[in-house]
Amino acid sequence: MPPDFSIEAGFSGIIAGIDEAGRGPWAGPVVASAVILDRKRSPAGINDSKKLTASQREALYETLLANARCSIGIASVEEIDALNILGATKLAMQRALAMLGIIPDMALVDGNSAPLLPCPVHTVIGGDAKSLSIAAASIVAKVTRDRIMRELAAEFPGYGWERNVGYGTKLHQDGLARLGVTAHHRRSFRPIRELLELVVAA
Repeated sequence: MPPDFSIEAGFSGIIAGIDEAGRGPWAGPVVASAVILDRKRSPAGINDSKKLTASQREALYETLLANARCSIGIASVEEIDALNILGATKLAMQRALAMLGIIPDMALVDGNSAPLLPCPVHTVIGGDAKSLSIAAASIVAKVTRDRIMRELAAEFPGYGWERNVGYGTKLHQDGLARLGVTAHHRRSFRPIRELLELVVAA
């Protein structure tokens, strides 16, 4: 079943959905989005971003920006390495909510770990497949991060970021073997850390 407003219906007032993109990649920032949907005119086709094609996500992204209140928060590679990926994800979520321009009455957050926000938080495991608000946030976060990685791919060719968006695919691994580690790689992630240790040992 596609996501709906069943979870939102359990709360009153203004509800924001919050989700992130980019916890698993070896390179690039983690991006979070907060979205407040107008339940009376919610765009059709919203779903978990992982269940949509790139073209579907892009189309829904533009529709959401035009018909919902959306914001973005980003945590850098340096912040990921300093805080760990969970801490950086929560930081990105805090920044996303701060950029909304309004404090909602409830924030529905994908996952089981709640960031510290200036409003009540309800975590939802697998929320992007259950809540339309979280699913919308997953789309905005995913499209935003994919665009960032495509821009970085043009600046740092050879790692395949335009296709793998920083995940550890064979193309990315081959690029690391040939070209080495960039400033956009997450040094706290084991594959990158081990590669750097090999370089030092050599």
